This record gives sequence, structure tokens and C-alpha cells, in this order.
Amino acid sequence: MPPPDPQSSSRPGVFTVRTPRVVAARRLHRRRDRDETGRFLAEGPQAVREAFRAGVVTELFATADAAARHPEWSASLVDDAAMEALADTVQPQGLVAVCRQRDVPLEQALARKPRLVAVCVDIRDPGNAGTVLRTADAAGAKTVIFAGDTVDPYNGKAVRSSAGSLFHVDIVRARDTAAAIATLQAAGLQVLAADGYGKSDLFDLSDLHRPTAWLFGSEAHGLPRDLAADLRVRVPLYGGAESLNLAAAAAVCLYSSAKAMRSVE
Repeated sequence: MPPPDPQSSSRPGVFTVRTPRVVAARRLHRRRDRDETGRFLAEGPQAVREAFRAGVVTELFATADAAARHPEWSASLVDDAAMEALADTVQPQGLVAVCRQRDVPLEQALARKPRLVAVCVDIRDPGNAGTVLRTADAAGAKTVIFAGDTVDPYNGKAVRSSAGSLFHVDIVRARDTAAAIATLQAAGLQVLAADGYGKSDLFDLSDLHRPTAWLFGSEAHGLPRDLAADLRVRVPLYGGAESLNLAAAAAVCLYSSAKAMRSVE
């Protein structure tokens, strides 16, 4: 049980919005504070469960009701107002964990010999970034790179959209996209750019079984034209739709590679 909160006279031992540890955790809603501390927040039982499995939880805050539902975890009790301040959702689920960030250098991730890598390039929407991360994990990718001006993967919405996958893969942040691509190619991966106007049809490719890094750009602007990918690949559209959204295109590309790789195992 945590020490009593001097600001909470009606509920001894329960933290409030003014408790210093709650105040410090609330600051992690800001990217600056996440970057400075190397910490981030994970909300809800699924994310908390995966964070514990990954061994990155430094503190868990819970309402009394949530703590009763999850006696397997030791938590600092908070009142409802404190939980609302810590949570990033309209209807908090009563659990918020402070976690260590999971970044690894690109060279370290490549030393594990990943056969499938997803690279988010200049993706600004945290929901899209988190969804690509989740899709990459589901397809068996072991590394996800957030390159260029891509949104912080530890943004609350990105963490939620990843549905726990943030804790399953190597997370790499690479400011210099061109250098990251060169490093991937030097490690023996073919680099394929998902591009709605690409010259190569995804379903005509015969070498998707090779170790591959897929590049995905923002829905608004796509990928920069000057990236030195080995091929620019389009997902064919057979109906009247103008394009696929980012999440759908990523799923088709990553699973096409995953299927080809499994066929030669």
C-alpha cells in the first residue's frame, strides 16, 4: 500500500491529482517530458498486461475498483479525479502504467536478423502509426522503424492503437530516413516503398520471400520521391476506389511478404 497522500484527508492512502507522483506521471502526456525522462504512459488492462510481460513498468496507478479486478498487480491507488487526469481516454478503464521506453538502435535491431521490417516515414497521425505497428506485429515483423518526422510512437493514441504490439517488437527511431534505408540495404534487406503510383504491381513480384523492409508514408503526402528504395510498389485496385488507406495498404503489403516467406520455410 502506498504512503498516505497528504492532500487526501477523506481517503487516506489514496493519491489525488496533487500527489507529486501523479503530477510527475501526468507530465508524460507531453512529448517533451517523455523524451526527457524516457518514460511513457500505457492505459487499460491489455496494455498494462503486455507492459508487465515486457518488464518495462515502473509504477502502476489504479482506482480502487480496478485494483480489486486485478489483484495480480500491485498498484498505487488513486481517486477518480486523478485517474481522469492520468488517462487519455473519455472513459478511463482505471489502470495507467508508467513504462520505460523501448527504443533500440537500428544496428542492434538488425543484429537479430529480422526478415520483415516496417518503416513509418513522416506519418503524423498517431492512430495510423499505432495501427501500422499492430499490423506489422501481427504479420510477424520483428522491427518497426519510426523515421523522419513520424509521430512519437509513445504518444497516448499511438500506444492505444498498437493494442499491445508496442511491447512485442523492436522499436527504432531514426531521424535520418535516407541513412536508415542505406543501413537496411547494407544489412541485406530489400527496401520496398508502398506507393499508389509505383511502377511495380505487388502481385507480380516474385521475390517477396527475401528479407524485406517496407516503407509506408503518410496518407496526406505519401512517401518522399527522393527515397532510395529498391522498388516502388503499388497495391492494385480492381474496383472504383481511388486508393487504399494507410492501414489497409500496410496490411496487404506486410502479409504478402509474410505469406511468401512462410512458403519457403
